[in-house]
Amino acid sequence: MVEVAERAGGVPGSDPARLVAEVEALGARLARVREAIGRVIFGQQAVIEQSLVTLLSGGHVLLVGVPGLGKTKLVETLGVVLGLDARRVQFTPDLMPADILGSEVLEEDAHGHRSFRFIRGPVFCQLLMADEINRASPRTQSALLQAMQERRVAVGGEIHALPAPFHVLATQNPIEQEGTYPLPEAQLDRFLLEIEVSYPDEAAERAMLIATTGAQEAPPVQAMTGPELIAAQALIRRIPVGEQVLDAILRLVRGARPGTPSGIEAVCRHLAWGPGPRAAQALMLATRARAVLDGRLAPSVDDVAALAEPVLRHRMALTFTARADGVRIADVIETLKGQLG
Repeated sequence: MVEVAERAGGVPGSDPARLVAEVEALGARLARVREAIGRVIFGQQAVIEQSLVTLLSGGHVLLVGVPGLGKTKLVETLGVVLGLDARRVQFTPDLMPADILGSEVLEEDAHGHRSFRFIRGPVFCQLLMADEINRASPRTQSALLQAMQERRVAVGGEIHALPAPFHVLATQNPIEQEGTYPLPEAQLDRFLLEIEVSYPDEAAERAMLIATTGAQEAPPVQAMTGPELIAAQALIRRIPVGEQVLDAILRLVRGARPGTPSGIEAVCRHLAWGPGPRAAQALMLATRARAVLDGRLAPSVDDVAALAEPVLRHRMALTFTARADGVRIADVIETLKGQLG
């Protein structure tokens, strides 16, 4: 196990027995986290799993779905259950970058001395909910770029660090709906996973109706803390990844790059551009987190296949011809997954 850790992203010289014990303890804690979320969120097990995978990987989440499917409720529940300082920003067409990052104001003291004071915006939190992010203008959407990538913002020539951990959980309405703007490709790439939120099945919707329309509604309960989440993120990075899984990640990502020797013809002829190295990094981290959530000590090729679509679909674009022929990104990713064997 130590040899594999040194080759594929683990910590050289680490004690395998201690690592196993830590991973098992984290798995037990995460089971309580999932149970606490499940008491509030009904019928969205895949969405809950992928959201936790993203947070354990230290990344940001983009939740896509029509209004009314509980995206906002999920983010609020995650903030409580994980014990994070959470804030919410409703993105609207008139929202300005300063409304998110903060701004400097000129103040005058009792002696007449003037100076600028920075007033922090809502981005200075541990869990930022960017609600309906694609209803704001591209300029405001781009204001989150530095915060999401570098965990800091620059205002008035000064650098201000953001709290740790820091995660953006953005909700997005389908771009075909009225009053939406497409997110810039550079910002899309900052989201570790794009999670599709679909309608619940009948049994889950029945349970939701009973639980949420009575005199009292069960509130979410805390099952983790911010420091514990940071420790979990560090532990995820220490989990070894086998060469078979590493090869699968590279085949999946490199096979979707048009104009490169590793590109797969059946895939690349439909693509205008494909995923970069950040997609491979996302898969490497996300497969580890999914394994721990599932009670396993190391990821498998099945984890790579399961996470391929949420990791890749917002990191590639179809050609005009492919769109005209009715080809979907999901079809392209299925072809890619078929190469994994």
